[in-house]
Amino acid sequence: MTRRPRLQLRMLAWLALLASPIVQAAPLSIAQLMADLAKHPQGAATFTEKKHLAILEQPVESSGELLFIAPARLEKRTLKPKPETMVLDGDTLTLERGRRKHVLQLKDYPEVAGMIESIRATLAGDRKALERVYHLALDGSAERWTLVLIPIDPKVGAVIARIRMEGVKDVVRSVEILQADGDSSLMTIEKRTPPQ
Repeated sequence: MTRRPRLQLRMLAWLALLASPIVQAAPLSIAQLMADLAKHPQGAATFTEKKHLAILEQPVESSGELLFIAPARLEKRTLKPKPETMVLDGDTLTLERGRRKHVLQLKDYPEVAGMIESIRATLAGDRKALERVYHLALDGSAERWTLVLIPIDPKVGAVIARIRMEGVKDVVRSVEILQADGDSSLMTIEKRTPPQ
């Protein structure tokens, strides 16, 4: 084959590539995301959290473990900088730090309930529970998605401006909470095998 036909073949191949449609991942629906998340009735992960508070110059950093057992149990065990445990079981929230223990009923604290329910309901794939408190906006594909929750309940909106979750496939990778007063937190989540 001479040089000229080879050059023409390359040009034709290049033109064919330009003319072929670019394949993009199909957009993900909220129904599909919730169905994918609901496939995992339990999960364990490690987390790192940074809280930016207006009264402090530097962010507060913490890390620990998360455990979720559908439909209603969520545990957050902070290991650093100080041990602290938060256990949500049904509508009861138990907080422990050192020798101090507080037990709260979520019905008495709707603003706290809204923040916690956003994480628990997302992990459970419970769209109805989310939509009782938030307007949902989803962007992306199954390969990489972002779910934004905007409170519809005024009591929750007085505390939370927005919650933004990012994930890959059926795994939540980060939870960012922007509070109404401007404070914020970003939790990065790394999935791990649940304890036996």
